[in-house]
Amino acid sequence: MDMEHMVRGECKTPGGKLVAVTVEPGDAPTGASAFATAGGAVASRVRVDGDFFVDADSDEHADALLRDIERALAAIAADSATADADSQDSTTGTDAGPIRGCGSGDDSTTVETTICEAIARHPHACLVGTDATAIAIAYTRALTRPPSSVASAASSLTSPPLAGAPAQRVGVVPSVTTPAAPSTPDFASRWASLWPRLAIVHDRPRTPDEQMAIDERWAREVAAGTRPPTLRIWEWSAPCVVVGRFQSIPDEVHESVARAEGITVVRRCTGGGAMFIEPGNTITYSLYTPLDFVAGIDVASSYRLCDRWLVEALRGLGLDVRFAGLNDIASQYGKIGGAAQRRFPAPHARGGAVAPGAVLHHVTMAYDIDAVKMTRVLNVSGEKTSDKAVKSAVKRVDPLRSQTGMTRAEVVAHLLAYCRAQASRA
Repeated sequence: MDMEHMVRGECKTPGGKLVAVTVEPGDAPTGASAFATAGGAVASRVRVDGDFFVDADSDEHADALLRDIERALAAIAADSATADADSQDSTTGTDAGPIRGCGSGDDSTTVETTICEAIARHPHACLVGTDATAIAIAYTRALTRPPSSVASAASSLTSPPLAGAPAQRVGVVPSVTTPAAPSTPDFASRWASLWPRLAIVHDRPRTPDEQMAIDERWAREVAAGTRPPTLRIWEWSAPCVVVGRFQSIPDEVHESVARAEGITVVRRCTGGGAMFIEPGNTITYSLYTPLDFVAGIDVASSYRLCDRWLVEALRGLGLDVRFAGLNDIASQYGKIGGAAQRRFPAPHARGGAVAPGAVLHHVTMAYDIDAVKMTRVLNVSGEKTSDKAVKSAVKRVDPLRSQTGMTRAEVVAHLLAYCRAQASRA
């Protein structure tokens, strides 16, 4: 990849997620959309990535939505480049100007409309945490910034974000923590129905690759009706960075540093941000339930439903715990953890049996993080974080240890005891 010409723009939806658009130069493969940069390079690929989610009834539908958006952006750039070619001064071939395809004459509303049209072509997939407006802004920022700024930003490191949280971005307003809404009787009744059927598992230590594989496998087994609803508390056997399904690993992780530190980089099957994991320093759980558990409620409500037990269990330790943004759990002192979620459709029925489908919901909470090591491994550029946000992020590291005064084993034991008590009462 040519870092000198690659351009990338980002946009964070306040209270939502981040989306990025990256344009990579080079010879375009046959059939690919291509356009020229101001420096004369050929852009062969437009990539959309970030810590957003896609709610879709299949992997194919989710991927098709993103690829269609990328093709739409590449086509806009190609059309603009063709229109600009006649008016471009042949003597100006430097990288000083913006990439052709998003000059001052471009109509940003047209870009957004085109993205909306691409999204509308995919009724079985829905963006969560970002939208056409944010993608259009990220695209515009990518194509109007000096290419050299991307390379210089990539080499600038600052302090880390909290485990489980994506890096703070420039111009991003951090999500405001708000108290959890009162539990509805419906939420209580859903859990009352689930507890008696819920298998509660404190799993053995597993490698990062094993964790990713078993998480998806158990979810698919619940979807097929071959595994009962299950709540699994993980144990890790090795350090790792877990990136979200739609993130770009080179933009999130210093891969050479991770290799030198013996840290594996793995990708999970859900969206969301990068997590820095060390055994004993995080607490992760997964909930695998039939789809009817979240039937009839929106995505934001489903996060609150699935984490209802966790919030109540942590409140039992005297913590002032509430929901924040779309998928975070926090206290008055800051973020405790982040959640991710994905739905798995029921497989084709066999022999007349009806499979339930499943929702996978998992959360990683920070217990005690090595902030220095996390800084070296995660790719957090200076332009993504303000000084104020950096200080806040460092201050919020290791919230469970500092807020409870308990060992990790004691916190895990409390969570398991809470779950078993609820199951026994049901």
